[in-house]
Amino acid sequence: MGFKAISLADISDQLSGDSPIASNISQSIKKLPEPDVFIHTSGGLRIPAHSGILVSVSPVLEKMIDRSEKYRSSEIFIQILGVPCDSVTAFLGFLYFSRCTDEQMEKYGIHLLTLSHVYLVPQLKQRCAKGLGERLTIENVVDVLQLARLCDAPDLYLKCMKLISNHFKAIEKTEGWEFLQENDPWLELEILHFMDETELRKKRTRRHRQEQSLYMQLSEAMECLEHICTEGCTDVGPYDMEPTKKGPCSKFSTCQGLQLLIRHFAMCKRKVNGGCSRCKRMWQLLRLHSSICEQSDSCKVPLCRQFKLRMHQAKTKDDQRWKLLVRKVASAKAMSSLSMPKRKREEEVRGEIDRI
Repeated sequence: MGFKAISLADISDQLSGDSPIASNISQSIKKLPEPDVFIHTSGGLRIPAHSGILVSVSPVLEKMIDRSEKYRSSEIFIQILGVPCDSVTAFLGFLYFSRCTDEQMEKYGIHLLTLSHVYLVPQLKQRCAKGLGERLTIENVVDVLQLARLCDAPDLYLKCMKLISNHFKAIEKTEGWEFLQENDPWLELEILHFMDETELRKKRTRRHRQEQSLYMQLSEAMECLEHICTEGCTDVGPYDMEPTKKGPCSKFSTCQGLQLLIRHFAMCKRKVNGGCSRCKRMWQLLRLHSSICEQSDSCKVPLCRQFKLRMHQAKTKDDQRWKLLVRKVASAKAMSSLSMPKRKREEEVRGEIDRI
């Protein structure tokens, strides 16, 4: 078989072209000694190389060169077969100059990832995984996923899985998916399992957010309850004083609903034992406040001290669930207090606007 020769200068031209670094690369090539290794490709290319550079970047090439030197006759040559010739030149270009153009990544990214995995060149492997991840499409994602799995590229594998999971209806119509179903059922199972896990995580996240929203609402209700019972708000306040705030407070939407609930609780004749759901809700809020309150002796919220004593004396079946709720609301209250300075600044700004 005849071989067509290509020089390192030709490879450097592919990388640099007319860029400012072209002259630097050219000068670097001139300083190199005579090549002592030749790379043979499937397309008949014969590329001169330097064993010192190859063994410094690839332990696999180092072993191949050592093995060839033991049985050396006239020259050392290494065969890199099964990939396009231009992908081999791009591979050698990276080994020499640590550069890979966008055009090379676009055309030979898949082959370069394979070569970087086979010859253990981690820098190129990382570059290929990133480049292929940026070029994923509905049509090529299944092929890239299979390669990422074979080449042990976990970041690229995960990115492919996420794209398949998010666009599965479109991807299952592609030829790549049909081929995978026929030839790799285990990978198909992995994909379906990943999609199930992703959906479960989304559900858990939604449920967690809903719970956190509920705890924040209860925390805000506790703050409003203390505010109403201590200084009063627009309509409701302590029995021994008029409400000090005639205008709406910063959390008026919550505060107003709580004021209406307190007025109903004070006037309702059915109460909790009579089956009034609104009174029961108010009763639970008072109990929750008592569980969180740390100043029950001086607290002005009704029934705070009585609930404290009752909780110490009695143990109910749902005691553990109630304690969990208390901890969650107390935690939400602590998190809310971290943003208090910002709220105060907003209140001051609103106050200045009102005065204007």
